Amino acid sequence: MLTRELSQFSETSRSGNQVAEWVCNTYFDRDDDELEYEKTKSRLPMVYAKRIINQAQQALKGNFPKYGVEVEDEDAMGHMVAQINNWNFDMFKFATISKDHPLVSLSYTVLQERGLLRSFNVDASTFIKYMFVIEANYHKTNPYHNAIHGADVMQACHVLLGYPVVEQVFTDLEVFAALYACAIHDVDHPGLSNQFLSNTSNELAILYNDHAVLENHHLATAFKFLQEDELNWASGMPDKQRQLLRKMVIDLVLATDMSKHLSLMADIKTTVESSKVAHNGKLVLESYNERMLVLQGIVHSCDISSATKSLPIYKAWTERIIEEFYQQGDRERELNLPMSPMCDRNNPSIEKSQVGFIDFIVLPLWETLGELMYPFCQEMLTQLNDNRNYYFSRIPESPRGSVTDGPNAEERNNLIANSEKRRKERGKGYSEDDKLSDLSSIEEQDEILTVSD
Repeated sequence: MLTRELSQFSETSRSGNQVAEWVCNTYFDRDDDELEYEKTKSRLPMVYAKRIINQAQQALKGNFPKYGVEVEDEDAMGHMVAQINNWNFDMFKFATISKDHPLVSLSYTVLQERGLLRSFNVDASTFIKYMFVIEANYHKTNPYHNAIHGADVMQACHVLLGYPVVEQVFTDLEVFAALYACAIHDVDHPGLSNQFLSNTSNELAILYNDHAVLENHHLATAFKFLQEDELNWASGMPDKQRQLLRKMVIDLVLATDMSKHLSLMADIKTTVESSKVAHNGKLVLESYNERMLVLQGIVHSCDISSATKSLPIYKAWTERIIEEFYQQGDRERELNLPMSPMCDRNNPSIEKSQVGFIDFIVLPLWETLGELMYPFCQEMLTQLNDNRNYYFSRIPESPRGSVTDGPNAEERNNLIANSEKRRKERGKGYSEDDKLSDLSSIEEQDEILTVSD
């Protein structure tokens, strides 16, 4: 079903094809032909300096900081923290007030508010030193995948896990694992995609055999720092508890691999529906695997939740991810590599990319989550629709083949009709044969457009 609509979406214009190609490349877990690309030899940098720990130790001298870090305006910080359970929390403003330490302050504040540091015998000063190091390993030069994003995803997860419908479902350790996984899920992200790293034979891609390259690296980076005695906040936990925490965090972060999106969504939907059938309409997650699957869905939903936020926040994140895409495209141009979809700043299709992202990726996942958490996600779904309409109304009308190529009025009506049809038919699923045949039609359409260009 999804691939058939992507094929139709790609036929509307060149930019539509670009969006469809990007969705398929990013969210379908499929093998690619071996490509002979120029090799990049250097491994991604890992910042680990004593000065970072010294900085944290200085911050912890004297009175213990109320919010994990020293701030200039405690009243302003207190006002922000009072809004920490608000879905439209302004993480950009929080980053400024926390003196560019949003992840340190947010993680400490959330875990303290929930009593999780005390519950698992975690030394607060050690945890804060550890988070200073983690935060330093988020690249400030990344427009999108930086410490602000890590903090934003953690805060969103905190909000969702506070809803009554799931509050009693998960154990304290599972909640701790989910929040911690969000905090570290993109640490040392280079601002480049898994596909780029594989295509350029980056050492990380070689190390992880092209499978969930960045997700494995984020996990390895986070757990590597825990091996340092002065950063090992988990040393007070019993061995079995610590091992279980590690297992859960690994499962949760690996589930943020976008190529697993469709299979994860299908598994969650099946699990939720089966549970409700077996328990007279009530959601009962009896096994660890069932709870972990739903928790993976929550973490993944938070990772792509910007489209469910208020329009100013969504636009701010959109500008950042598009610029990060463009920066990768610039590197691909320098290396004479084929340009990845959505990465060519000379052929922008921002509005259409956001409509496609919402229609094919965010909305189906959040509708599934909405069913799981009903009625607590209705605000997000309403905002998601408003944001979709905002970008849809701004898709430029221009002659085919121009830089700002977009659909005409008739094509817009077709997009609306396809979207409505998809909403009605969602949940019916599609066979593997359909999936393969639709992928083939998309690839054929790509080849036709490539030749015509």
